[in-house]
Amino acid sequence: MLVLEAFAPVDARWHERLTKLDIAVDDVPKIRPLDMESVTWPDEVVADGPVPLSRLIPAGVDRRGSATRARVVLFRRPLELRAKHPENLVDLLHDILVQQVATYLGVEPDIIDPGLTEPE
Repeated sequence: MLVLEAFAPVDARWHERLTKLDIAVDDVPKIRPLDMESVTWPDEVVADGPVPLSRLIPAGVDRRGSATRARVVLFRRPLELRAKHPENLVDLLHDILVQQVATYLGVEPDIIDPGLTEPE
């Protein structure tokens, strides 16, 4: 429910452009950085240093040849650990979703939400 609350303002403003984007939640990330030494992440990953917080998976084709929709995957445990207080989790989720929607649409995050604050 917190994810829906965090996403609602973004969806209200950008709904027409987000109809082919899904939002999912996994407990923990199952991805690794491009470079373990420098902890370099691709643009579609929002991370706090070496820990990914979310990932944008583009639309494509699965192993069976079926079309897949683009989706943002939020990693629950790393996000919960980074929210200083449980009530701050919605704000953190919102900021992460703004960044991912911006990546999905190919625009800067401040276009999606002019009041965006960077995740801590």
